[in-house]
Amino acid sequence: MLSLSPLTQRIAGKGAGAWGVHFTALERRAAGAEIILLTVGDPDQAGPKPVIDATVAALRAGQTGYSGIVGLPELRKAVAERVERRTGTPTTMENVTIVPGTQAGLYCTLQLIAGPGDEVIVPEPMYATYEAVTGATGARLVNVPLLSERGFHPDIDAIARAITPATKAIWITSPHNPTGAVMTRAEVEGVAELCRVHDLWLVSDEVYEDLAYAGPHVSPRTLPGMAERTIVVSSLSKSHALPGFRTGWVIAPAALGPHFFNLILCLLYGGPPFTQAGALVALTRDLPEVTAIRADYQRRAGMMSALLGTAPQARVIPPEGGMFVMLDVRGTGLSAEGFARRLLDSEAVAVLPCDGFGPSAAGHLRISLTEPDPVLREAGERIVRFCRSLNR
Repeated sequence: MLSLSPLTQRIAGKGAGAWGVHFTALERRAAGAEIILLTVGDPDQAGPKPVIDATVAALRAGQTGYSGIVGLPELRKAVAERVERRTGTPTTMENVTIVPGTQAGLYCTLQLIAGPGDEVIVPEPMYATYEAVTGATGARLVNVPLLSERGFHPDIDAIARAITPATKAIWITSPHNPTGAVMTRAEVEGVAELCRVHDLWLVSDEVYEDLAYAGPHVSPRTLPGMAERTIVVSSLSKSHALPGFRTGWVIAPAALGPHFFNLILCLLYGGPPFTQAGALVALTRDLPEVTAIRADYQRRAGMMSALLGTAPQARVIPPEGGMFVMLDVRGTGLSAEGFARRLLDSEAVAVLPCDGFGPSAAGHLRISLTEPDPVLREAGERIVRFCRSLNR
């Protein structure tokens, strides 16, 4: 093969291989096996009907052309109004860039604020793509452990010790993926203070903000002196069960707007106008479906945590938000990958080993709550049965 760009190496890594069990399960399901798939955060609920109706209407009305590089103005305005209403922080459409989902928003953000020689601090476990997103910029990812014994809540002093003259940004996620931890106000304030003192960017992945149920979600954008150094990324994927819409947004200081424009101009040339028409309805109406989705995950988290709490040689970490439950299987003597493979073989339940999420997640499984209650209950019972077979 002819030589390739160094980028191909920077976007590879352990995180890129985190989905092995998932892909094996998909192959078996395609071959006809009945597999309970609890590996990815793909909501099982239908998207809100008014949003779907508006999207279809936009398609039928011929809204299939270009939408504007950084999004439809009316959608950007709606996002700004929503953010200002929730945070109390003045926000205009000049602060808003529409992107194809949180993942693309994070990629664009890191491209604009970090580069070779820079360091980006990310507490780990972390979502599996963070490593590659940082690597794509040429910057170095610096991990700070989130310990299972602390409920995966951050140690602010440990983050402070990780800061060097090369540090460019701290990147947080709350509610957290994969652990489900929701940062307290004091923890968010602690990170914000580090960013102010050391003149750093704070990147906040808030895609699960509407799924915080053990405590309120706190955005660093609400804190004094943080609007000018905070970049918030979110989307409709989780809150409205619309991951296929690939409709998200970045909230950033207005001075970054032209740079987002230039990057998206050469990368995407804007997003689909018909999904943005649906997103406009999602963000401007009070939709009972959104409340129901949140209630689903809170109820499922309680049910699954209670079930898994009976599994011998395993320890469940009940989530405070999001759509996953973490299970510590180190007591079984198996690695997370080994446990997940054997569980798939013997019980036809697919869960995600968390080794690709960082060293602090080794020996843990991420179990998605994106199936109806009866299916989740059956899966939980199979996992407990498997743990008991290992115990024997």
